[in-house]
Amino acid sequence: MLKSLYLAIYLLVLLSGCTEQEASKKVSLKPSEQKSFTVTNEQDQIPKKYYFGFDLRLAAKDDVKIYLPFLKYLSDHTGLVFLLKLSMHYESNLEKFGNGQIDFAALGPVSAIIAMDKYRAKCLVIGLNGDSKPEYKAVIFTSLNSTINSLSDIKGKSFAFGDRLSTQGHIIPRKMLEDAGITLKDFSRYTYTGSHANTAKAVINGNYDAGALQDNMAYRLEKESRIKILSVSKPYPSSLICSRGDIPGHIIGQIKKALLEFSPQGKHKDLLYDWHKTEMPMGFAPLQQEQLNEVRGLIKRYGIMSSN
Repeated sequence: MLKSLYLAIYLLVLLSGCTEQEASKKVSLKPSEQKSFTVTNEQDQIPKKYYFGFDLRLAAKDDVKIYLPFLKYLSDHTGLVFLLKLSMHYESNLEKFGNGQIDFAALGPVSAIIAMDKYRAKCLVIGLNGDSKPEYKAVIFTSLNSTINSLSDIKGKSFAFGDRLSTQGHIIPRKMLEDAGITLKDFSRYTYTGSHANTAKAVINGNYDAGALQDNMAYRLEKESRIKILSVSKPYPSSLICSRGDIPGHIIGQIKKALLEFSPQGKHKDLLYDWHKTEMPMGFAPLQQEQLNEVRGLIKRYGIMSSN
């Protein structure tokens, strides 16, 4: 008689694989947050593991805490094993995606388009914002007591973008600035901070005069009276969940089904941690490729693809 199959999941934070240019950061979770689940079957074999990466948004420790429960949800609803792989930069996340170190990833539209065009990735679903729409906006902001009150006031000032491959932190704000007659040469200096959290700190601490953020974080900081919002973009397509192109179709089908059934504000709310801080607070919807057309044009306009 066959023994019953016992299902469990490994949820592992992998900090290996950082490039030489990428500072290795220790992620410390409280003992109660360090969860280990084992998988056994009658042959004591461990199923194939699938590695999940993401574009950094908050501090690394905070993003890890957000994604671990989400991966447990995916594991529970697919019977597959997911392990988290952390990258400190968007570009290294893409490189790991391309060389097979990462199988699935949460990517902004810029990273997703590069992954599809360069690495034959497949994007399964698109995130839904708080209004259940597959879109988000970028925000240009300054410190609360700044004398800057409009985009035109930024000329001659210093500016902090997020990661160079960030849609909300670079590509959309750059278009917003150009529409206001401001190009990179109009700044006294500018930088790419690597994440939205780093940009917020850079401006709030006075290291840069203004910067660009994702809308969720910007509205939260504005509510806390920590920043002043100068301009909000029109809607652009939200973040996506993508897979490597060679993942078997039946595996893709299982994961896509679980993603579309994900209810972060409903029946799955209690499983999650700070999911409202992501770009997909209401879960996911099917992706229509034409949704990415405008972002694809901006990637070409700013020469992003040619340098990756």
